[in-house]
This record gives sequence, structure tokens and C-alpha cells, in this order.
Amino acid sequence: GAMSVDSITDLSDNTSKLLEALQLSHAHELEPRRSRGKKKPLSLNPITWQVPRIVDRCCTHLEMHGLQTVGIFRVGSSKKRVQQLREEFDRGLDVFLDEHQSVHDVAALLKEFLRDMPDSLIPRELYGAFLSTATMEGPAQLDTLQLLLFLLPPCHSDTLLRLLRFLAEVARHAESSWDPEGHEIPGNKMTVSNLATVFGPNILQKEKPGEKDAGALNFEDSAAIILVLQRLIEHHHSLFMVSPEMQCDVLRRLFQTDPDVIEYLLRRK
Repeated sequence: GAMSVDSITDLSDNTSKLLEALQLSHAHELEPRRSRGKKKPLSLNPITWQVPRIVDRCCTHLEMHGLQTVGIFRVGSSKKRVQQLREEFDRGLDVFLDEHQSVHDVAALLKEFLRDMPDSLIPRELYGAFLSTATMEGPAQLDTLQLLLFLLPPCHSDTLLRLLRFLAEVARHAESSWDPEGHEIPGNKMTVSNLATVFGPNILQKEKPGEKDAGALNFEDSAAIILVLQRLIEHHHSLFMVSPEMQCDVLRRLFQTDPDVIEYLLRRK
């Protein structure tokens, strides 16, 4: 993502690794901001929101047009139309998804993108660590998941958060409801468990797609993947939050290693 000229990278040739620990800093930064005529306030980390355009466009389209679609992510799509959309995104075109696009095509495109990433959204080197949390319970499980999320590269972290926020919204519309006039609004039937079953193997991958034994998971791994993704969807808001204590610890370390960064952060805040 692009940065302003007045950015942290102007201070040093080497970007501080410690600064990445402040990537997720304030609760209000987890919600999309739409302010007209005003520049977006910088977070403690001035690195921009790093979410691939295809992921954000697909999630936004499905949030607008697909939340009431029964069986979203499970109903078949047009392979030809999905391939065409994929090629347009691959060529760098500014693809505009509107109400005329099939919900099922866009849903399939999102799943394909996540499945075919060169490195999975949760990097393969952390596959075993994330799966090990499935045997934990309560606060210990969530604390461990949070620390593992802090190890993700910023682009993976931002993209995962965008996806989890979207999946939580889909699950919120799983059951049927009624409008003020008493008309039934059909639910999409995609509970957290169903979504975790569909997306888990695309996000947590042991092998690269196409490699030998890729996709051949044993029952224990499959169950663990679903459980881990369920927890991530259910608790994404709190998991992607750096505590004030951890922020202070990082800032103290930065004061020793990158004092110019501290000065910059204080000036920007």
C-alpha cells in the first residue's frame, strides 16, 4: 500500500520490525471509517490498510447483496464467469461488482483467491501452532490465538481481519427474521460452524494447492481447522487488539532501538 511522504520510512532505510507490533492498536481502527473532507487519522503504525482489492470488493459486494442468499458459499457458480472475473482482477483492472453480478460467482471467486494464494492467509509455517490451540479451552485458547495472530505479516493480518469481520456478518444473518411489517426475511443458513467448514481448508493449509497430499487431511486435522476458524470468527474483534500493556512494552523497546520512531509517533499523535 502507498504511504504519505511524511511517513515512518523516511526516518530510516530499515523499517523497524518492532513497529509492526503496533499494527493493531485501537478499537476504533477495527471499524471502517467514512469521513468526507477529512484525511483518515493515522494509527500508531502509519502503514496503510493492506487488503487485496479482490478480497475487499468481494466482501463488500456480498455484504450488500448476499446476506439473505440461502446457501451462500455452498451453491454452485458459473465457472466461466468466475474465470472471467479472476482474469480481470489478475490484469489489474478496476473491476466493479454491482447488483448484476451473481452472488454465487463472487462467493466462488473469493474462495478461489484464498485457496490459491502462494502462501495461505495463515502462513503454513504457523499451521501446526494454530491447530494446537484446538485442544485448549477458555482464556488460554484465546490468549494463544491472539499471540499467534500477532506473528502474521501485516498484509495477512489485515486481510484475515477483513475476512473474519465479513464472515461474522454472514453468520449474523443465518437465521430467518421478520421486518417491522411482519414479513419474513429468509436466513442464509450459513452458521459460524458452516462457514468454518467451508473456509477453514482455504485459510489453514498444510501443503500448497497441487502438491502431493494437498487436501488429504485426516479427520483430526479437519476437525481442528474448523474449530480454530470458529473461534477466530466468534472472537475476531478482541483477538485483533493489542493491549495497552503490550503497546507500552513495544514503545519502551523502540525508545532504545529507534528513538526517531518514538519522536515521529508522538508528533503524529
